[in-house]
Order: sequence, then structure tokens, then C-alpha cells
Amino acid sequence: MIIIAKHKVEITGINTSEIKVLSDKEKEKLFIKLKNGDKTARDQLAIGNLKLVLSILKKYQNRTDNMDDLFQIGCVGLMKAIDNFDLDHNVKFSTYAVPLILGEIRRYLRDNSNLRISRSIKDLAYKILKLKEEHFMTTGHELTNELVAKKLGVDEIDVIIAIDAMKDPISMFEPIYNSGGDTIYLEDQIESKKDKSNNWDILISLNEAIDKLKDKEKKIITERFLIGKTQMEIAEEIGISQAQVSRLEKGGIENIKKNIT
Repeated sequence: MIIIAKHKVEITGINTSEIKVLSDKEKEKLFIKLKNGDKTARDQLAIGNLKLVLSILKKYQNRTDNMDDLFQIGCVGLMKAIDNFDLDHNVKFSTYAVPLILGEIRRYLRDNSNLRISRSIKDLAYKILKLKEEHFMTTGHELTNELVAKKLGVDEIDVIIAIDAMKDPISMFEPIYNSGGDTIYLEDQIESKKDKSNNWDILISLNEAIDKLKDKEKKIITERFLIGKTQMEIAEEIGISQAQVSRLEKGGIENIKKNIT
């Protein structure tokens, strides 16, 4: 990590566009060199992928005061990805590296959070992260929450709760949409409990619209928005690509809009 720290000092507060970005072909050649014992290839891969860490940090720039620390933590994940990546995984290095970089950052934020989370949930979250990380480094594929639950001997809902507990808290005044006009904030999407008398007809119409969906669309909509599974988890579960899951999800939402009365 000394080399990473050295180059990090050179880019802090300076134009990051000057950082070299490696092409897929260059990365492949360097990984072959690294596999053959060329240690300088490791440093070149690290320096050539710093922008990947920086791109991930953009989502955290409004949520933490110490981006320097997060950059260093992200680099730990990057080095872990470089050391464990195998060309036989048949995935792009960036696809492989992003979950590991995010995992390190989330682990750091979880351990340094001001929120009080129960020890049992923290311990379960750590086991989940470790299990998913080891599986991903070995296979190049994400482990579904359902399989994680089976391997750890817990209910799937407990896995989902533990994963959610690792997410960063956000402000109720966080802007979530702006089309150039009025900004919509998170608080605008929080349900009001003052008057629910007019909600029953909406819920009935929504249920009827969902019932009209094709089986695959209904399964995907239910697992995405009721159970909370990712598109990748659903794709692995039903044996289709993530892109197909995304298309079916969008199609299902459009059909619900058409069918709702």
C-alpha cells in the first residue's frame, strides 16, 4: 500500500484527469505478467485503476468529511481485487473489482458509524460480507441472499436486514430527483400517516394490476420490490441475464401503469 499512498498524495486536490487509465488489453497483459511473477505489473495495475476507486467515491462525497480515508480504504479493496483476480473468471476486471472496493468502504463506514447497531446484526453482517467476498473472489459471481442464508443457517430476511444495516444513513432532505424544475427530496416520498382513508382503492387497483402480469414479470416485481433482491440475485435464481431481468422489470412496471385503474 506504500505505492498507492505515494500516488494518492500526488493526486489529492490536483486534476485527477491526468491519472493514467488502462485499456482492457493493457490490463490483460499486466495480469499475465503478474501471474508470471512480475511484481511491477501489480503497481502498474494499481495506478492504472485509481480512477475506478475515485468513481466509486463520488456517491459518498456528500456523506463524509474525510474522503482521504475513504480513498485509502477503497485502495485496499482495489489491491485485494488485483491480488485475487483471475482471467479465467471471464469477467472484466472493473466488474470484479467494484464489489470488493465497495465492500471495504462499507465495512469501514459500518465500523465507524455514529448509529447504534446491535452487536448480533453487526456480527451477522460481517459474516455475510466475508462469505460473499470469498465466493466472489473464487468464482467471479455474486452469492445470492438465499444461498447466504442457507450457508449461515439463518432466515433470508435476517440476511436482508443485516445488509440494510450496513447502508449509509441519508438525510430526509437528500435530493432524489431534479429535472431542471422543482427538486424532489426524500421526505416527499415518505408516507403520511395523517390520512389513509383514500389509500385502499389504490392498493386494490395495484394488486389487481400485479395479478395481470405474466408469471416472470410478477416474480421479478415481487422479489425486487417486496423482498428486496437485486437484479443480479434474481438473474442467477431464474437462470437469465441481468439485462433480461432489467427489461422484464421495466416491462412489468409499464404494464402495471397501463392496468392500474
